[in-house]
Amino acid sequence: MHSEKEAAVNYYVGIDVGSASVRAALVDEFGTVVAHADQPIQIWEPQTDHYEQSSSDIWAACCSVTKRVVCGVDARRIRGLGFDATCSLVVVDKHFQPLAVNCEGQNHRNVIMWMDHRAVSQVDRINQTQHKVLSYVGGTMSVEMQPPKLLWIKENLQESCWEKAGYFFDLPDFLSWKATGVTARSLCTLVCKWTYTLDGGWDDSFWQMIGLEDLMKEKYEKIGNHVLSPGESIGKGLTPEAARDLGLPEGTAVAASLIDAHAGGLGVIGADVKGHNLPCENQPITSRVAMICGTSSCHMGISETPIFVPGVWGPYFSAMVPGFWLNEGGQSATGKLIEHVVQGHVAFPELEARAKASSQSIYTYLNSHLDLIKKSLPVGFLTVDLHVWPDFHGNRSPLTDLTLKGMVVGLTLSQGLDELALIYLATIQAIAFGTRHILETMQAAGHRINTLFLCGGLSKNPLFVQMHADITGKPIVLSKEVESVLVGAAILGACASGDFATIQEAMVKMGKIGRVVQPNHGDKRFYDKKYQVFLKLVEHQREYRSIMQSH
Repeated sequence: MHSEKEAAVNYYVGIDVGSASVRAALVDEFGTVVAHADQPIQIWEPQTDHYEQSSSDIWAACCSVTKRVVCGVDARRIRGLGFDATCSLVVVDKHFQPLAVNCEGQNHRNVIMWMDHRAVSQVDRINQTQHKVLSYVGGTMSVEMQPPKLLWIKENLQESCWEKAGYFFDLPDFLSWKATGVTARSLCTLVCKWTYTLDGGWDDSFWQMIGLEDLMKEKYEKIGNHVLSPGESIGKGLTPEAARDLGLPEGTAVAASLIDAHAGGLGVIGADVKGHNLPCENQPITSRVAMICGTSSCHMGISETPIFVPGVWGPYFSAMVPGFWLNEGGQSATGKLIEHVVQGHVAFPELEARAKASSQSIYTYLNSHLDLIKKSLPVGFLTVDLHVWPDFHGNRSPLTDLTLKGMVVGLTLSQGLDELALIYLATIQAIAFGTRHILETMQAAGHRINTLFLCGGLSKNPLFVQMHADITGKPIVLSKEVESVLVGAAILGACASGDFATIQEAMVKMGKIGRVVQPNHGDKRFYDKKYQVFLKLVEHQREYRSIMQSH
């Protein structure tokens, strides 16, 4: 392998725009991350449930991190570039200048973030139509998709934004436009977030029914009428201006993009598992689910034929792996929830001080503290009397109920570090029970899942990983490269360059297994009982809500 690498090695750049930062990696043809850089980006929260960003700020960060990772590398060996990003909505005018998505008229704030929930009444009205396109989003559209946000803009910013808008982009497509000057859209973004279908394209009757028929003008030019599969090469590659901005050669191949979670799925789900004694070995790739765990979590399952899963998005054809149908479960707040629970606890300052004194991260310190207080029992058993329902930001899957709230049962008057550690553990377990709920719903609809492939920030936390293995009863594969999302973006660039014939070929060669975590089957009975309590919590919440709403 070493001598192979000493021969002229090809490199690809992957750029990932997450919720709070932009990251770039230089990845070689073997899937190794050679260089990595990140930079924070700004988020504005002008009012509750409104989250905005700036496309100019995001692009500047993309340029900064890319220049850092390619510094000192022979530019001729950098063969392609791939983008992934959150499915946020970018608005520009007819001259591609930013347009304000807010009442304050702040034009630089021209991005409505994926996690923005301002369009609740709009999505309710869209769902009341029961239009046939909704069957491809689990029967119920999410407020995090683009049609409700577009409707909100039309109803609230008619003159200042809607009438002046030239283009509405999903953020991944905005980035590929910025790089190439071509307004082509990725099949991934349009199918997953905009109701486009591969066989029928845009459905006129849907846009007419929800009051957005003006988007039909010029063959849907404002939202996209040139659609490419992820990994396809766009235009003539990097424009001279984008090449200068990014520090790459003009004409470098640029791929049609992916949503960030889908790039993570691409980076892990196709890895060669031979010799790891996993149930998915010698089984079709459809026996695997990729879990991308960061601020929120996504659960990506693929199938050879369309499977309609209640409360789970899809089936989307070729939205992640070409030729396969994708179902996407999700939890709107996971990393964000853990942070909220831990940092909001009265003992957090003590935790911070102790972690700093021992030169550990707060989560490494909490995991060690749990090991200290567990005595002879498995650590998970510490929460026998403490239960959390994790939908502090509503339920995305499988209940698709934005109105659900978080719940904690089993609190005492104690507020020390032990109690903080316990609520942290119970929150992680609740997230894992949410994953089990999603997987069981997918399996009841026809998926056959036996192995989970994890990536994203939370996959670095061994407690989070072990709880998911124990609670779902399935082995978990962690990729060799922690930055699987960036590897996924680089795989797109590798395909656009022509160095690989297919995405599948690149997935196998560039996706590598790191560690396998097996479930503790001896703990199954405890977690089965705790899961029953978990499901009871939402029953009780709905019951007390109906009491409060009764006349």
